[in-house]
Parts: sequence; structure tokens; C-alpha cells
Amino acid sequence: MQRVVFLVPFLVVGSLWTLQMDPVLGKTPVTTLENFDFEQFSGRWYEVAVVSTCPHYMQRKKSDPIIVALELKHVPSQHNFTMTSSTFKNGTCRETLTVISLTSTPGRFFHHVARFGADVDCFVVDTNYNEYALMLQLSTEKPSGNKTTIVKLYSRTTSVSPLVLGKFKALIRLHGISEDTAIMNQHKGECFPGDQMKEAADNHQVFVPESSK
Repeated sequence: MQRVVFLVPFLVVGSLWTLQMDPVLGKTPVTTLENFDFEQFSGRWYEVAVVSTCPHYMQRKKSDPIIVALELKHVPSQHNFTMTSSTFKNGTCRETLTVISLTSTPGRFFHHVARFGADVDCFVVDTNYNEYALMLQLSTEKPSGNKTTIVKLYSRTTSVSPLVLGKFKALIRLHGISEDTAIMNQHKGECFPGDQMKEAADNHQVFVPESSK
């Protein structure tokens, strides 16, 4: 089986601050979870809910609201980690492998999406590691300067408690987004691609032969 890997150039964009402003609102502070531990955070997650300020993103998600399985693995001796996303698209199981950079701020990650020319900062706003994680993504497209806020709810299982869902909605409201627009993804079963080729998350592709695995 061949795998297509999306490579993101390594870049540490973190600073000494754990505080950043939401680029959409320009005033809402963003803080990462205190004493964040990536090793506890790694492993399997499910993206069970999402909302965005980007109409095109929301339209795409609404057309196929399926839970995405995520596998996070730290790359030994490197300042990055891999995120393998598995989901059904048009009835077929597809996987996407993305390499994401860690930063000097624990709980803050970075990657660049060349397809949209977007720099993406991702923040772990809250998590208890074994049940849920509240994720905030702030992206800026270049050279247009278009800014987007995305709030995601990760769960270790395909469902969440009313308490966790309430935390998610509170974070949505904090960033000026209506909670009524949030998309609750649907579980369509586990995704096993078998011998299918992994999709690239972008147009930077490296084919990894089976013998090199």
C-alpha cells in the first residue's frame, strides 16, 4: 500500500505569551490549558461537533456531517506530531495524514494549508484528557488577510455528555458565534481504509512505499 503524506515545513511560531487575540473579533483573548501535557493529549479522538465563521466551511460540513476519527502521534525527537484523520467521503473511507508543528507554548500548535494559503494556529482551550477537548483554530489567509475562527469539540468516544456539550456551547458564545449554528457530526461506523491510498491534505505529496513502513 502506498501512503500519501502531507508535509508541513517545521516552524515554531510560539512565543513567551500564552495569550492571543481572536483575529475575527479582535478582542476575545485566547488562552491555552494551564500545565498542558501533550503525551496525555495524544492518541485517538473523535471530532463530534464543529462551528466556523467561514460560510464555505460550514456549507461543506453541513453537506456531510460525519464524525471524523483522529489519531495524534508525537514524532520522536522532533517538535511536531502527526494527525491522521479518518472519515467517510462519498461512501468511501478516506484517511488524511498531516504533520503539525508544536510551538514553545504548550497547548498551541501550528500548520500551514497551502491550498488556501492559510496559516493556522490551534489552541487546546480545555481538556480533561480522558473525555473531551475544546479546540480553537484561528486562521489567516494570505495575501487576502481573510480571518476565520473554528471551534471544535473532540471526544474520546463518539458521544458527549450534556455537561461537555454545554462547555462547547459556552466557548462558541465567547467568540461571538451563535451556538445554534454548531454542527453535531453523526457516527457512521468505524472507518477502515484497508489498502486504499491515503489522501494528501494538500498538494505537497510524498509517496511512501510499503517496504519503508
